[in-house]
Amino acid sequence: MVRSGYTGVTEKIIDVKFALMAECFHKCRVFFCLISLFFLLNSCGSNTENQQKDTIDSGTIYISADESFKPVIDSEIQVFQALHRDARIIPFYKPEADCIKDLAIDSIRMVIITRRLTQQEENFIVDSFKLGPQSLILAKDAVAVIVNPSSPDSLFTMGELVQILTGRFKKNLIPIFDGTHATSTVHFIIDSVLHGDTLTSKTMAAKTSEGVIDYVSKNPDAIGFIGISWVGNHDDTTQQSFLKRIKMASLESTDIPGHYVLAWQANIYAGRYPMTRDLVYILKEKYTGLGKGFANFLSGEQGQLIFKRAYLVPMQMNFNIRVTKLNE
Repeated sequence: MVRSGYTGVTEKIIDVKFALMAECFHKCRVFFCLISLFFLLNSCGSNTENQQKDTIDSGTIYISADESFKPVIDSEIQVFQALHRDARIIPFYKPEADCIKDLAIDSIRMVIITRRLTQQEENFIVDSFKLGPQSLILAKDAVAVIVNPSSPDSLFTMGELVQILTGRFKKNLIPIFDGTHATSTVHFIIDSVLHGDTLTSKTMAAKTSEGVIDYVSKNPDAIGFIGISWVGNHDDTTQQSFLKRIKMASLESTDIPGHYVLAWQANIYAGRYPMTRDLVYILKEKYTGLGKGFANFLSGEQGQLIFKRAYLVPMQMNFNIRVTKLNE
């Protein structure tokens, strides 16, 4: 009888243990199911958000653009947004070096600068974002030389510009840029004009291209270097006001010694003007979104015509020059 009673108690204890284990297992299973469901829903929500936050013609994106091209890029954005009412492109205008740094920022979808990425820069994008950046030359630009309206000097050879920039010119002309470092204009002058030589210590820096124009307009001994999109469009009222305050200088033509040309569209296209550079977009996008839509617009007919009207040379459409004769 004692053995039989002991066995009964043991069996009850075992039954209670199994019941407790079953209840615990059930609670754990419910808990893990809830956790799994949470992460699944969160993952799906995140992917959906990434895919739907913008499309090729709607949404909001941020881009960085070289400050030298602000007038023409503003025009491109204005027309694009007028055609796509649900699209918003927010630009940040900066020195070129800062635009390249912005490629490391996830929210910056596109940069617009004067060159393509180096292999090292491209490898960084591929490693960091697991995508290959796209790039395309949109237009050809020129670095314009501007002087004060009272300046007696408005014709320069490239040799004379080198002397001015290095402080060895016969007259005391003070170069001024949109910044003394990190800008595309300064890089172009040092790399393509001075070929690594050092700028004179007299070189002045303004915060923007408009600041360069303002300084030159007030100082007869100043000589400024800016992108042609700031002063090349004679049909733009703002640029008309700029041209009343400064004077564009002519540079010796690359094809005819002793012949001087302005940074006009035809001279840029024909290669007669000696200081030209490219305008390039670099797109960083994992899917076909608004960045791709804006890139297509810039390289398409409408975007290219805007570059043409801004007196740059569009590189993704044919550019015809008609020869005319004027009766004297």
